[in-house]
Amino acid sequence: MALRYDTITFLSDYGLTDGFVGVVHSVIRSIAPEVAVIDLTHGIEPYDVRGGGLALARSAPYLCPGVVLAVIDPAVGTSRRPIAVEIGGGAAVLVGPDNGLLAPVVQLYGGASRAVELTNEVYRLPTDSATFDGRDIFAPAAAHLCMGVELTDLGPLVDPVSLFPAMVPLPREEEGRIHGEVLWVDRYGNAQLNIDPDELVGFDEHVRLVFDDTSRTARRVPAFAAVAPGEVGLIVDSYGLMAVVLDRASAAAEFGLRAGSAVTIEGVDEDRRPGIITPVTISPRPV
Repeated sequence: MALRYDTITFLSDYGLTDGFVGVVHSVIRSIAPEVAVIDLTHGIEPYDVRGGGLALARSAPYLCPGVVLAVIDPAVGTSRRPIAVEIGGGAAVLVGPDNGLLAPVVQLYGGASRAVELTNEVYRLPTDSATFDGRDIFAPAAAHLCMGVELTDLGPLVDPVSLFPAMVPLPREEEGRIHGEVLWVDRYGNAQLNIDPDELVGFDEHVRLVFDDTSRTARRVPAFAAVAPGEVGLIVDSYGLMAVVLDRASAAAEFGLRAGSAVTIEGVDEDRRPGIITPVTISPRPV
């Protein structure tokens, strides 16, 4: 017996200026009028598949069980597959393009139970357009799943191993240094790193952060307000990763950080005082 879901969580890069989000909501409501739609965010940068996948992965542990509708689709209308991926033995189904967007969440939950390609015309909107699959393919699939349509009725099974992999960068340790990068900058300018607190075991309270062509001493702090004026903080953020922060100011603006910026954490030399900015030279990173 097919499962029924009462919640769709919706993420996209559609923004709120045009009518795209509202149209998707309306399509869902026309098929599944009792289903709640939660807008996770529509502010992902246009075409930023990696950023959208990371946003999903950050949020996934706190999402209501149900269907996740994720649409960031630079290759819309091409041969890339529209898919639905079941995870957690059916606790949730992810609907979206097979371009790596869904992969971080699939990895987080131990892989896919099943996956299908969304090819059944019965569960699509009839249209001659190939530019708005969020409306024509993904929203109907998500809504029909909520109404109890069996996953395999939406299209043929595909091997989960064939799904596009996640594009999540991993940190590396080298000669006592942790080489990482910025995953995300929030609206406050806090720069989340791809570095877990456990990777800093053995480091002192003060560490040195090496950015593009400068370095800065930072202190590991328990809260934003613990960062003193003129001091840089390194905090465990609400998603359990390390973040570079200032108190009531933007660390990203201060140090020119954005998603993808390289950040190295190393020990502090005893002859350098905390807070001094020192030019450094960084060797090219391996490709």
